[in-house]
Amino acid sequence: MTGSINGFSKRSKQEKIDWIVSAYFNNDCNITDLITQYWNTDEELQKLHDEFIENTISNFYLPFGVAPNFLINNKWYTVPMVIEESSVVAAASKAAKFWSERGGFKTTILGTEKIGQVHFIYKGEKQRLVDFIESIHPLFLEDTHSITQNMQKRGGGILAIQLKDKTSEMENYYQLHVTFETKDSMGANFINSCLEQIASTLKQQAVSYNSFTEEEKKIDVVMSILSNYVPNCLVRAEVSCPVEDLRGKDIVNPTLFAEKFVQAVRIAEIEPYRAVTHNKGIMNGVDAVVVATGNDFRAIEAGVHAYAARDGKYRSLSHALIEDGIFKFWIDLPLAVGTVGGLTSLHPMVKIALQMLQKPSAQELMQIIAVAGLAQNFAAVKSLTTTGIQQGHMKMHLMNILNQFKATDVERSKVVAHFEKNIVSHSAVVELLESLRK
Repeated sequence: MTGSINGFSKRSKQEKIDWIVSAYFNNDCNITDLITQYWNTDEELQKLHDEFIENTISNFYLPFGVAPNFLINNKWYTVPMVIEESSVVAAASKAAKFWSERGGFKTTILGTEKIGQVHFIYKGEKQRLVDFIESIHPLFLEDTHSITQNMQKRGGGILAIQLKDKTSEMENYYQLHVTFETKDSMGANFINSCLEQIASTLKQQAVSYNSFTEEEKKIDVVMSILSNYVPNCLVRAEVSCPVEDLRGKDIVNPTLFAEKFVQAVRIAEIEPYRAVTHNKGIMNGVDAVVVATGNDFRAIEAGVHAYAARDGKYRSLSHALIEDGIFKFWIDLPLAVGTVGGLTSLHPMVKIALQMLQKPSAQELMQIIAVAGLAQNFAAVKSLTTTGIQQGHMKMHLMNILNQFKATDVERSKVVAHFEKNIVSHSAVVELLESLRK
């Protein structure tokens, strides 16, 4: 019987599994076997995974693939990608090969600033608050020195602290808007530690500030937290070539292809319903590399989609045009990622991924991730405007359908051969399997 349970986190892993199997699977021993089957046989490695989060009972595996032939700023990369969706790695690889023969990808770091905020309530006269913040500004830096000194040695630290008046949107609401440079670290813990110290200094100094009234001295800090919206931590990835150079096996008329491609991207710039799916395709490439390198894909997703709606309307993240006979396709992405700290120094497969990428700096990783997103988008829009998206996707999905119905090796070979010349659909595959099994 299901229900609540006290002290669950204090139970052993086996006790947690026993309770779950009892409560939700009628003590089915096959479920226990399945859960434990995914444990690492290396006890030390399993212990490492167990301690990443709380209440670990097993491991959840995702495929770790690679997309070769990425030429980025005249340097070759094989890009690691962790994702379960059919055709993503194949599409990225195909786009990488296509552009490697046309000069490759070019990237530019447009900014590396990260953001944190102290949100507080101040009931008083604004000018006195402005004067107060200005007077204690040096103390903010002094009191956070023990936190920032190591980061400063690497060229990072607190860049600016700005008072923002938000009282027109919420009564008595102000914030300290703090910008940071965190170098090769994503910097979440660093930023949050700095913000909490700044908040503490703010409250303590307010109590003894003589120009404040007794009410004004009672500054109430609501919260201190980094922001995953980083519009000034930005990277651009781009490709370009003469329109005629787009000609290939499946691009017979490069002029028509380029025009339709630009139109498709333009539609995603003006139509939110299309833009969401368009950008989701970009994030197929972005997230796969983010996960492989031990970064926070949820933070990246939130920041990227906020950036896509920064002017009040959700739009395409990528852009394309034809100018003087040159096809240009580019993307700007806000990416706060790191190559040191967190899982990057703990997860064995993350270490392999970063080694495969030739131990990139955070800025280099930003560029690689943006290129993966652009490559994925190019492949998707190219398919949409030529053969259609389903032809390639469903052929990749064919293996999933065959696995679902436990096809034998003989059945697999016959089904694959059949669909080399026929349209793949779930019903068509099932129908063929049933006929083979009669």
